Amino acid sequence: MKDVRLAYGRDGLVARVPDGAEVVAPVAVAGLPDEHGAVVGAVSAPLSGPPLEDLVARARRAAARRGATGGPRVAIVFPDITRPMPNRTVLPPLLGELERCGVAPDRLELLCATGTHRAATAEEMAELVGPHVVRRHRIHQHDAHDGDHVEVGRVDGTPVLLERRYVEADLRVLTGFVEPHFFAGFSGGPKGACPGLAALATVLEAHSPARIAHPEATWLTTRGNPVHDFVRAAVDLAPPALSLDVAINDDRALTAVFAGPLPEAHDAACRYVEATAVRQVAAPFDVVLGTNGGYPLDRNLYQAVKGMAAAARVVRPGGTIVMAAACEDGTPGDGAFARLLQAATDSDAMARGPRHPETDAWQVQVLGRVLGRAAVWLYSQGLDDDEVRTARLHPVGDVSGAVASALEVAGPGARLGVLPFGPLTVATVAAAAG
Repeated sequence: MKDVRLAYGRDGLVARVPDGAEVVAPVAVAGLPDEHGAVVGAVSAPLSGPPLEDLVARARRAAARRGATGGPRVAIVFPDITRPMPNRTVLPPLLGELERCGVAPDRLELLCATGTHRAATAEEMAELVGPHVVRRHRIHQHDAHDGDHVEVGRVDGTPVLLERRYVEADLRVLTGFVEPHFFAGFSGGPKGACPGLAALATVLEAHSPARIAHPEATWLTTRGNPVHDFVRAAVDLAPPALSLDVAINDDRALTAVFAGPLPEAHDAACRYVEATAVRQVAAPFDVVLGTNGGYPLDRNLYQAVKGMAAAARVVRPGGTIVMAAACEDGTPGDGAFARLLQAATDSDAMARGPRHPETDAWQVQVLGRVLGRAAVWLYSQGLDDDEVRTARLHPVGDVSGAVASALEVAGPGARLGVLPFGPLTVATVAAAAG
């Protein structure tokens, strides 16, 4: 037997697994020796397009033409509490460069891209961006329901409504963290603005049942993926002047920084992450032990569906996924996800999706697809057994014991795969990849 450390909650978890278990993890990449300098260098010499200093000068001229006093209005978009984006690493050098270029703090607003997620508490926001940033800068948390959105055009006949503060800024900068995404291909890039700053109606169309059900709405695919195609087209209607994406390693240290206009900068980041995150396995496993990447990715059951979807890629039909996700925020109970789980009749109905778009239905739809392929046993200290069963999952009290039981059920010679970092690794069966 051997010990495997799993990314679980804030502190991790150790599981005992057979020596023959195959551990599938991303390529190990060292963190950059000078993270601050890497961010400054990226915005000063982007992959393409003007440097930040020229973008500020251009925005200043635009502000002057409309008669504004005090300089240009700048909007900086950053990911919310559900993402492991190292905001405390990325934002200070970016804000420092803007100030060096003459942008006063009172002309700058930080926009937290919540999408349809809940707002952060004051304590969570200080943890997310750092107390100094909270004290020095205005921070607005997007609310998809508040009506303070501007229509910037239409995509596929649907109005695209984005946060007014973003649309009306003289200079717009998106920041993001790029990881493989289970139906949008990759995170980061345009997702910061849509769904991050989009009104509910726009989010529902971007995540409509038909788009989620499309076979190209999957990991690593950004062209021909109806979810990502909508997102990219929507943001093109009000594009940022600069997109700043980062890649990170297991220690949440920066490994690469990509700056420039969309889609070039995001495409470069996606290519880099794909080279390190995609790992091939010879055949599907009978049992897969997975996680959702630890805190903050596994802060609730809604988010943990990503990890289940990652495990489902390499489990055999009828196999078992043993999932470890802390879910310190519960299901959660403040969104539609819990209600939709309670109303669902079976996994097939979940996978088909609702007749009409509805908040959080996309996550239920993906969970239904996973359950159509394999049973999911869940270890979670943040959920009680009834909450786990409501999601059609099997609660377990010990990860190592659950793995042993699942292997016994699978029978002699059963193969076990371990995804210790969950969806941060995209495991792919070699035959399927070829």
